Amino acid sequence: MSTPSPASTPTRSARPTWLVGPADLAAAIRGHWGVENSSHHIRDVTFAEDASTVHTGTAPRAMATLRNLAIGVLKTLGADNIAKTTRAIRDEPQRALPILGITNDPDAYGT
Repeated sequence: MSTPSPASTPTRSARPTWLVGPADLAAAIRGHWGVENSSHHIRDVTFAEDASTVHTGTAPRAMATLRNLAIGVLKTLGADNIAKTTRAIRDEPQRALPILGITNDPDAYGT
């Protein structure tokens, strides 16, 4: 049996946890919770998730998925302020059409 060559051996960018110092581990945990808390803050404050009256069946999970999808799409499109962008779309719903890939050009698809 031959030993794999260095070129065919996958490299790992992360060090094993037993080689990471306490400060590095604490920083990684804080970073994770910073992202996690940011997401929950947007969902709760902007979309009032905690005040939702949807509680039965799979509806709460579906609504959470739709909220996450909306946040992800807006972030992907470069929205710096999700709340401000959401209010702009609420006030002028036609702003959502290009985001959804819907155009008002009747000749866009040969119709």
